[in-house]
Amino acid sequence: MSFLSRAAAPAWPLAAPADGPGNPWFSWRYVHDNADEILSALQFHAGLTARAVVIALVVALPLAVVAYWWRPLTGPILALSGVLYTIPSLALLALVAPAVGTTSDTSVLIALVLYALLVMVRNALAGLTQVPGDVRDAAAGMGYGRVGRLLRIELPLALPGILTGLRLATVSTVALVTVGSWIGKGGLGDMILGGFRNNFYKAEIMTGTILCIGLALVLDLALAGLGRLLTPWTRERRS
Repeated sequence: MSFLSRAAAPAWPLAAPADGPGNPWFSWRYVHDNADEILSALQFHAGLTARAVVIALVVALPLAVVAYWWRPLTGPILALSGVLYTIPSLALLALVAPAVGTTSDTSVLIALVLYALLVMVRNALAGLTQVPGDVRDAAAGMGYGRVGRLLRIELPLALPGILTGLRLATVSTVALVTVGSWIGKGGLGDMILGGFRNNFYKAEIMTGTILCIGLALVLDLALAGLGRLLTPWTRERRS
């Protein structure tokens, strides 16, 4: 028996028969009766997503800067993050979980961070490399050193690319959190998987699915709004 099969199943109520009028795809009664459990799953899902994205951003930005400053390292950095991204999610979870705990959300967090790195590193690097050469030359002529130029000129101009990577990583992370349901740490994924295990409880499956999609949309729209606030020059250029 693998470690994935030993995870405790979420304590959701028993379902109605697999089909028929007593098992609708959506039920307000189910939502009302299980509001606390649903809210707890949503909070865990959102919190795990936020932690993974923030950690991935903190790691990805320095890697992108290193790849930008020392071009011979660009290939190895992108290749390593690409290899991590190609590992199937359950296989990566199986590799990480024994080292940090088979039922710990830390294992899911590590897997999520590794998956988000490739998207963030690539987009941050693309944003940095697209800074016009004459802008860099002008900054150097004004006396900016490498670090000053990075902080005052290049990173602000690279913000659209960085934020694009952040949005993509956030949406994909919301989806990937559900994989943690195999060890009981999947947030809304626990509801979805629990519904399939619980005599195909349609209301449980659909509620978890709708909330997962809704969370991804809300976070993406919030980051898009943040991007508009932080990069007003892009709006002027489009107009």
